[in-house]
Amino acid sequence: MERLSTRWALFALVAALPSTLVLAPIASFLVLSFFRVEGNQIVRDVSLVNYVNFFGSPTYWGTFLGTLWLCLEVMVFAIAIGYPVAWFVWRRRGRSRYFLLLLTVLPLFMSYIVKLYTLRSILGLNGLLNQTLLGLNLLDKPSLLFLYNQRAVLLTMTIIYLPFAILPIFLTLERIPHNLLHASSDLGAGPGTTFRRVVLPLSLPGTIAGSLFVFVLALGDFVTPQMVGGTSGFTFGRVIWSQFGLAYNWPFGAAMAGILLLTALAVIGLAGYVASLRRV
Repeated sequence: MERLSTRWALFALVAALPSTLVLAPIASFLVLSFFRVEGNQIVRDVSLVNYVNFFGSPTYWGTFLGTLWLCLEVMVFAIAIGYPVAWFVWRRRGRSRYFLLLLTVLPLFMSYIVKLYTLRSILGLNGLLNQTLLGLNLLDKPSLLFLYNQRAVLLTMTIIYLPFAILPIFLTLERIPHNLLHASSDLGAGPGTTFRRVVLPLSLPGTIAGSLFVFVLALGDFVTPQMVGGTSGFTFGRVIWSQFGLAYNWPFGAAMAGILLLTALAVIGLAGYVASLRRV
């Protein structure tokens, strides 16, 4: 009994710091969301006015749904590109496998702003993409088709968050015993059947984890739409950012941040439920 009490005391001591630094600010945001602003002053009257204003506004509600759709597209493209890359790296042998893995996750060690400016230089009027298309005579003049629009936001987010999709998938593939692949081959299954019946189901947890990483990170991103989307790249994250900036409506911004948090938790819970069904 004494040993159990000591363990609980140590656990409480270790959990106190992250609880204070993470849970306390979240709780304060949720409390703030029930207040309102009058004359640039926060009025601490508890009400649901911020949530009523959000759900009653087609503009805010439409931006939220549009952002969800954008994040879903980013997730699909990241997995569609990341899975073949992870599979290719996994199939290599020796040191080349981990060298290729290092190359795929190397962007994670770069500054986020540096990556954004690099992609802007590629997608811009005088960027590499426009110059290549001009050289191939596919364009008559430089085009802004790839910058300052929703298409640019989708492309940039997919590239930036791609390593978050590749790494979990590779780690799951790495845990697949090779004797299962050999057994499948010995039983007469071809490479396609082995992949469909053995590799793909066993790699599903990593695929789900990578999807969650990409979706949740894209959901809260407001810098990328601002840098490459222009006026056409207005997302829910930018709306929240504006409430804490020029609008100075912190309670309304906190309410929208709370909705964003609940959405992310709902997506994570749904993914966990789907994964549990696969294990049954």
